[in-house]
Amino acid sequence: MAALAACSFAQAQTSITPEVLKSLESTYTGTPAEKALRNAISSNSIQKMAVNQENTQAPDTYFSVEVKNTGISDQQGSGRCWLFTGTNVLRNQVMKKFGTKDFFFSQVYLFFYDQLEKSNLFLQGVIDTRKKPLEDQMVTWLFKNPLSDGGTYTGVADLVAKYGLVPQEVMAETYNSNSTSEFCGHLKRKLREFGIQLREKSEAGANEKELEKLKVEQLKTVYHMLVLAYGQPPKNFTWAPKKDGKAIAAPKTYTPQEFYKEVCTNGDDLYADFVMLMNDPSRPYNQVYEIDYDRHLYDGHNWLYVNLDIKDLEPMAIASLKDSCQMYFSCDVGKYLDRTTGILDLNNFDYSSLLGTTFGMNKKQRIQTFDSGSTHAMTLMAVDLDENDKPKKWKVENSWGEKSGHNGYMIMTDEWFREYMFRVVVKKKYCTLEVLELLKKKPVKLPAWDPMFMDEE
Repeated sequence: MAALAACSFAQAQTSITPEVLKSLESTYTGTPAEKALRNAISSNSIQKMAVNQENTQAPDTYFSVEVKNTGISDQQGSGRCWLFTGTNVLRNQVMKKFGTKDFFFSQVYLFFYDQLEKSNLFLQGVIDTRKKPLEDQMVTWLFKNPLSDGGTYTGVADLVAKYGLVPQEVMAETYNSNSTSEFCGHLKRKLREFGIQLREKSEAGANEKELEKLKVEQLKTVYHMLVLAYGQPPKNFTWAPKKDGKAIAAPKTYTPQEFYKEVCTNGDDLYADFVMLMNDPSRPYNQVYEIDYDRHLYDGHNWLYVNLDIKDLEPMAIASLKDSCQMYFSCDVGKYLDRTTGILDLNNFDYSSLLGTTFGMNKKQRIQTFDSGSTHAMTLMAVDLDENDKPKKWKVENSWGEKSGHNGYMIMTDEWFREYMFRVVVKKKYCTLEVLELLKKKPVKLPAWDPMFMDEE
């Protein structure tokens, strides 16, 4: 009988029984203080109520090391932060070269080809996996993710190398490029339909060459849809650099590839001369990783990075800034962000006092439990160092418009940086010899569906 009673008790704990519920209910006693807090929380934004009034001083905007910049871009209702960030680094070089303050690239130009290339990547992926069942994990991943408007630095590097760049005035944004979700939804639906057609043709006996011929016909439909939504990319254009609205050189005709090579680059290879550094404590440090099939072009590069302890990563970012070189940077931007001031600070909000509990997971645990990951890319442009050359705070150029944050910029404490920063892309010349040696090793390959490696939006 005792054993049976013990068994029944153990079983009872698997469900919320009346006894368990009574125990839970005892946590709320309904004191006047609890009632007041309940009334306040149930009627207001949690974040607004959690504002830490002891940490609301005016932001400190001084930085001992800063790459000066002017003008803020705006991705509006699109997930193209990766594209804005990658080209904003190049934009700064162009403005320095000509002494201008108002130069911007056309984001829709490169995005057009990004969507075309991703469509080809998906369709060719369907052809490559045609012999596998629909339930296969890779096939499932392909059809769940035919394309997106998000991306990574590697995509910027590959797209620019293949298609070049054009100034903003040469190919203007459209409604659908500024608000991508609706059209992307229709394009994804069409791609899935095309993918099923390719698999059915394969089952009916079509060989690989026949399927690739059909794929090209399908891509004609994709191209036509993209032109309707985003406009037709120019093959050549005439441009002259301007300062204060006036041309400072004779106009010249360029192809997009010529414009990039002659105007936008200082000779760097955006892929070969750069390396992505990651801080992911859920995986071993001092290891090179490659994300399978995580690329923008079928003939492009998979996402490759070196995973480092944050204490080893920060000095390379500082060395870059000291040499007036901005960087592609990504983080979990939604955590502890004061959108009014643009300050990212762990002390911005006191959720623990408000909700009567603690939130104690570290960075490794947050990654492992899907509580945190890289969500947004920005341009790292400044750091404030103490007397020991250690960082106190960092500054980034964002792409949410001039009215967002601190005049379009964000400022993060070093404590926040260490907890929620994930990726930074630096020139190899700023890397330590240890990192350069690591790059010679064969990378560990991770699957495309690894949740840590979703595209930045």
